[in-house]
Amino acid sequence: MKSFFYFLSFLLLTASCKESVVEEIVFAEQPAYFDWSAANVYFLLTDRFHNGDKSNDTIINRSKETGKLRSFEGGDFAGIIQKIEEGYFTDLGVNAIWLTPIWEQIHGGVDEGTGYSYAFHGYWAKDWTAVEPSYGTLEEFKKLVDTAHKNHIRILMDVVINHTGPVTEQDPLWPEEWVRTGPSCTYQDQSTAVSCTLTNNLPDIKTESTQEVDLPQILVEKWKKEGRYDQEVKELDAFFTSSGLTRTPVNYIIKWVTDYARETGVDGFRIDTVKHVEESVWATFNEQAKLAFEEWKKNHPEQSFHEDAFFIVGELYGYEASGGRVYPFSDHQADYFDVGYDAMINFGFKNHAVADYKELFKRYDGFRKNLLNEKPDSEAYFMNYISSHDDGQPFDALRGKAMESAAKLLLTPGMTQIYYGDEIARPLVVEGAVGDANLRSVMDWEHLNQEVFSHWQKLGEFRNNHVAVGAGDHFSLEYEGVGTLAARFYHKNDHQDTVLIGAGLADGLLEIQVAKVFPKATRLRNAYTEKKLPVVNGKVTVMVENGLVLLEKM
Repeated sequence: MKSFFYFLSFLLLTASCKESVVEEIVFAEQPAYFDWSAANVYFLLTDRFHNGDKSNDTIINRSKETGKLRSFEGGDFAGIIQKIEEGYFTDLGVNAIWLTPIWEQIHGGVDEGTGYSYAFHGYWAKDWTAVEPSYGTLEEFKKLVDTAHKNHIRILMDVVINHTGPVTEQDPLWPEEWVRTGPSCTYQDQSTAVSCTLTNNLPDIKTESTQEVDLPQILVEKWKKEGRYDQEVKELDAFFTSSGLTRTPVNYIIKWVTDYARETGVDGFRIDTVKHVEESVWATFNEQAKLAFEEWKKNHPEQSFHEDAFFIVGELYGYEASGGRVYPFSDHQADYFDVGYDAMINFGFKNHAVADYKELFKRYDGFRKNLLNEKPDSEAYFMNYISSHDDGQPFDALRGKAMESAAKLLLTPGMTQIYYGDEIARPLVVEGAVGDANLRSVMDWEHLNQEVFSHWQKLGEFRNNHVAVGAGDHFSLEYEGVGTLAARFYHKNDHQDTVLIGAGLADGLLEIQVAKVFPKATRLRNAYTEKKLPVVNGKVTVMVENGLVLLEKM
């Protein structure tokens, strides 16, 4: 960053009573510059988002009565494809979609003390090599990825490798050389977070095992019944020969999971329960995932729309961007970025977001720079969120601050994660639901809160159009009113981007000194009101709406 930018804090701002506006602008249809460190990710539960094909709703008999919101509701790949094609994600400024695990789930259900539940969420694997029939087929998932790519949207697939699904009458326990059923994790140190079970009846894969094992008989029988046993064995033989890996339990799963990158072209993985697997295993897994993606790109050059490497973001419960690269076990400082992770979900944002805009933006610019500066040759990023599928204490549980939530999430430095329904204030408290079921209601397409939705769209589009919002260097500007004004500057890989952001401001007309942020500009655009503004004597007069000003170059 050039030195003159450091003088930006001396910019002056005064109020005025006259707004100047010229004609509306029409932008060309072209993809915005993309940087994973500033990505705007939309996280959805496939089953809860949109039902595009009712024919697969009951393809597996899961008809037992469940607790509220604990059964399959019909969402599928077809529904996601439909919304991509309608431009729903594009209009929201989304440039990456993260969807829950897609492989076949256990057929039975269990009572977790919160009501009988089926595996609609995708985290109870039965067979990593098959797609969950209630979501659709592998070919439909490939179409989903291809459709997203045609719309300049990347796909992150959720991954779980440290446990199978619960044991039920329809879903037998895997062999003891593959899984453990105890003890329960106590989190006293790293070993008691890894070599243990997360909950009762959630068999834990022995990821630490160096013993070579045969395939579980339950998979052998299943594959033979489905007529694909010989093909699966042939592929396994080829994988272990080419990779040089031994046939340990986790290496089988590494093969099965990385096949989705190799065969579908997904752009990255979001990995569940990172701290419950050894770092050495993640090093192998992440290396194999990136190799698989490169293989897909080599074999499908006409379908690859970018040159990015495979991207891996982890869910490390308790990780906060304020702590830098490491996660502090009592006996070990674990740096998962060192074993192939590109980013971690930031569990601290929902608490930090109570701060005022000026403090929040400044703090997160510092977190971003600290992560990048700890090891300059090993970039590390974080992804912020305000609500999620398993966080019972979101930033705005009662959805009373939907407008503030959008502004704070989408304008704060770092990656962002929109949880499906954030943009329409989907309720996070549902009558009759217990526990995390409250967070997982069905997307209500019939009752969009249009005011809230439009607000999220404007902010999301601005963020997508300007990589500086999430990844630029942040400078607070001198300003004596309520809220804050700030400039952000991005210069990387020969791409430059500049924005001026106002947040938490008083609504009404405002005159802003912009000469040092946009030194040669004669006109600017307020992306929030979609008005073009002339620059007169280094100043623009702008209308503040909902506390926001989003200034960009013409």
